[in-house]
Amino acid sequence: MTPLTNPDYAPELEALLTYIKRSRGFDFTGYKRTSLTRRIQRRMQVVGTETYTDYLDYLEVHPDEFGHLFDAILINVTNFFRDSIPWEYLSSEIIPQIIAAKKDDTIRIWDAGCASGEEAFTIAILMAEALGPEKFRDRVKIYASDVDEGALLQARSANYTLRDVATVPPDYVDKYFEQFEQRLTFRKDLRRTIIFGRHDLIQDAPISRVDLLICRNVLMYFNADTQSKILAKFHFALNETGYLMLGKAEMLFTHAALFQPVDLRRRIFQKVPRVALRDRLLMMSQAGDEDAVNNLSRHVRYREAAFDASPVAQIVIDLNAIVVLANERARALLGISKLDLSRPLHELDVSYRIPDLRQRVEEVQTEHRPSVLKEAEWTTSSGDIRTLEVQVLPLFENGSSFLGVTVTFTDLTRYKRLQEEIEHSNQELETAYEELQSTNEELETTNEELQSTVEELETTNEELQSTNEELETMNEELQSANEELQTMNDELRRRTDEMNQINAFLESILTSMRGAVVVVDQDLAVQVWSQKADDLWGLRANEAQGRNFLNLDIGLPVEQLKGIIRSCLAGESEYTTISLAATNRRGRGIHCKVTCTPLYNSNRDGRRGAILLMEELEGSESPAK
Repeated sequence: MTPLTNPDYAPELEALLTYIKRSRGFDFTGYKRTSLTRRIQRRMQVVGTETYTDYLDYLEVHPDEFGHLFDAILINVTNFFRDSIPWEYLSSEIIPQIIAAKKDDTIRIWDAGCASGEEAFTIAILMAEALGPEKFRDRVKIYASDVDEGALLQARSANYTLRDVATVPPDYVDKYFEQFEQRLTFRKDLRRTIIFGRHDLIQDAPISRVDLLICRNVLMYFNADTQSKILAKFHFALNETGYLMLGKAEMLFTHAALFQPVDLRRRIFQKVPRVALRDRLLMMSQAGDEDAVNNLSRHVRYREAAFDASPVAQIVIDLNAIVVLANERARALLGISKLDLSRPLHELDVSYRIPDLRQRVEEVQTEHRPSVLKEAEWTTSSGDIRTLEVQVLPLFENGSSFLGVTVTFTDLTRYKRLQEEIEHSNQELETAYEELQSTNEELETTNEELQSTVEELETTNEELQSTNEELETMNEELQSANEELQTMNDELRRRTDEMNQINAFLESILTSMRGAVVVVDQDLAVQVWSQKADDLWGLRANEAQGRNFLNLDIGLPVEQLKGIIRSCLAGESEYTTISLAATNRRGRGIHCKVTCTPLYNSNRDGRRGAILLMEELEGSESPAK
């Protein structure tokens, strides 16, 4: 599918992804566009941009936004013994087979996409249970990789909360974790066998000679082409009897040539081995099997002799357009000598005398698809005109590595002449041929209809698989968001408890003071009205708070306090005391001592209000007015 026919293709989005890859080394072009677009647009809403172009400009101006964007895209949802059924099967069936096959050799395990490390420590626990801690330290190497440096930093610390290890069986917690206060740390002596490192599955070379490869719920974030590239790397990374463990949304129906299911329900697969001829020769020579080496060498000589004796002219061209092989028929028909070998194709006469030959070779080298030139005319050295069918085919090693191009020249001259003679001599055969052709077309039509039905079923299966992966992706996004909300809720609850304690502490202070306490802000609005103020003047806190102190109707002549309050707020005085005749809530005349002090900001760089302390003087009753 080209970008122009891809419904998810958006030029602005692709430009943004290219900029991220070029500037930060993160290649997100292989991710599925639906989930990738959803996460990028979430960040765009946060920073207030509407288009991808605007967001790209924002990234150029605010480089700190890259970290927030990567956190949004790289969802690190994991925990210990996640989906316990596959781990139980791995522990009871697969790990014993790996240990038995390796005997006393080192066991290599790769956890690709390890996030914050829980899966790596899970497989470490299972291997330690199977081998014992001492043999585990000596024989096992676990390579845990991820593209997120922040997640790797947390994984290297091996430090988790009680909630994080809730899914670990209690006996494993006691055996493999060391507790310090409210956090747990994985045993240091066993942690040395686990190596955490940054690794990009798309761009970096795979870790080799792996016995068990764990990659759960990672492939579902990539599109089909990127999944195929990553699985090819996984196939190279595994030993011949290596196992692959995937997530519950990953099936590998279309990659049966690379991996065969061991237990599909638990998503355990085994590598399908590929053994090239030269690899077999090397292994046999190293093993000292001289008879097998001689047999295979003889087999190679037979193959070379068969190529040279083929009745069809054939030449082989390497990646640099150099002619490296030409069989006997090609040398005789095309006039190629042994001296022409190792020369570029464009220097040979055949590249000019057969129109479009060089162009077809270049197309096959670029597109890796066969090409055919039908009824090309060729004049031999004796002057005969030959009709050739030229087939240009790509050459692959083991079906994957592109080696070059092979060109075959099939001489159709005799068949063409016979065909012309038959067409002129027997018209009835032409009629029979047309009838047979009609029947053949009907069969082909039926075959195409069946093929179309098969393709529709395959498409439906792929759509269902894609939908399943998308649902799993959204589930992990929701789980990640839920964990963030839970963390925020815990923090808010903690701060609320602290605030309640502070308020209770302040309330106890105000209650313990002898006098009434009133706090006003810069606009003389009442902020605090203590219980003693309520008892003294008969005005409740909810009636006084928020109102201007000078407008309160209480038994105290508040207008006489205006001057000392303004002086305190202006910074002209630090401490002012005044005695006034007043009437308390019971209508009894009293003498009231009012002390005014400033209320500072937290860093004492300014005054935010004033504190009024009002005390009834003992034995100084004043007649009520």
